[in-house]
Amino acid sequence: MGRVAGKVVFITGAARGQGRSHAVRLAEEGAHIVASDICQEVGSTHYTLATSDDLKETARLVEARGGQILTCSADVRVPEQLDAVVSEALGRFGHIDVVCANAGIGSLGRAWELSDKQWHDMIDINLTGAWNTVKAVIPHMIEAGRGGSIIFTNSVAGFLGRPNMAHYAASKHGLVGLMRSLANELAPHYIRVNSIHPGNVDTDMVQNVTGRRLLLPDVADPTREEFAAAAAELSVIPVPWVESVDVSNAVLWLASDEARYVTGATLPVDAGASIKA
Repeated sequence: MGRVAGKVVFITGAARGQGRSHAVRLAEEGAHIVASDICQEVGSTHYTLATSDDLKETARLVEARGGQILTCSADVRVPEQLDAVVSEALGRFGHIDVVCANAGIGSLGRAWELSDKQWHDMIDINLTGAWNTVKAVIPHMIEAGRGGSIIFTNSVAGFLGRPNMAHYAASKHGLVGLMRSLANELAPHYIRVNSIHPGNVDTDMVQNVTGRRLLLPDVADPTREEFAAAAAELSVIPVPWVESVDVSNAVLWLASDEARYVTGATLPVDAGASIKA
């Protein structure tokens, strides 16, 4: 039996990167997957977002491991779209046990030079979008009486205030407060609420010219190898980044009954970046 056998897991931002990794890893352990993604650009990121073809690839990978998956295009800024996903998921699987509020974006800039769109897109997707996601599911989880687990994808930026990401840090710090309040509110229903805090992860949000130049501003087009050497300086364990599966393994644990009494936790998966002296 898998560690989450028979559980239904709703994952936003599941078309690629960490979200896809979570879907595949939990499917390997017996979960049924509900995967959503916006599958279009929002216009304020420094990298391209996932596509509908990426979401189809997530489905293929889950099914290749024997998992069942429902995929839907949904914008976490639009509650009605999330309600539709949840309704379809309940119609197919009957219940939702785990929510991975994973959808998020990144962009860079000094706080006073950010555009209004950069600020609002960041807060609307990373923070309000996470609230919209759990708001769509929580009443059904309470009514089902099965308990459950809610897992927010956060960041070391939920602990730190690094330059050029004030809007990102604000969204992630806010997410910690949301998580802790929900952990208190939902504990009587045996619904646990936690957040995962990765450092750099080897995904498109990090691996792009703009992201690399944040650490190497004097290099016009930093290579992966040059960026790796600079990024390794940010962590206690001397690695430049973690892999998506490292985060997924932590998500799997929080989703499973092995973590049945873990709630209100901020779990770093960051090679020690958040404690770097």
